[in-house]
Amino acid sequence: MTGHELATERLLAQDALAVPIEHAPVQDDDVLGGHPTMGAETLHTHGDVELGVWEITSGVVKDTEVEEMFVVLSGRGLVELADGSSIPLAAGTVVRLRAGDRTRWIVYETLRKIYVLLPDHEEPTP
Repeated sequence: MTGHELATERLLAQDALAVPIEHAPVQDDDVLGGHPTMGAETLHTHGDVELGVWEITSGVVKDTEVEEMFVVLSGRGLVELADGSSIPLAAGTVVRLRAGDRTRWIVYETLRKIYVLLPDHEEPTP
């Protein structure tokens, strides 16, 4: 195998902003405002770890999180946590969410992120 072939096998996305993502409406029970759609494309899995691209259109949704780290690629929004804290989201923001975190996502402009889902080794947040 040549060096070029090895590099090609390791390349997960040439441009994460251009990865096609098929959207579907967010479940009605999770929508708190607007008519958001979302979708994800898994780029790689290794054991219990998953890496991919996720996108959501504008609106307000609630969620219970899994163990995750992510980097916002584009868009703007705000994640509010049940403890009253919030995290502004914009291109370049890096966030860690813990399994069990209850969140409210306020998306002002279609948000795209690279995510890494990790095994849940910690106790969920009450």
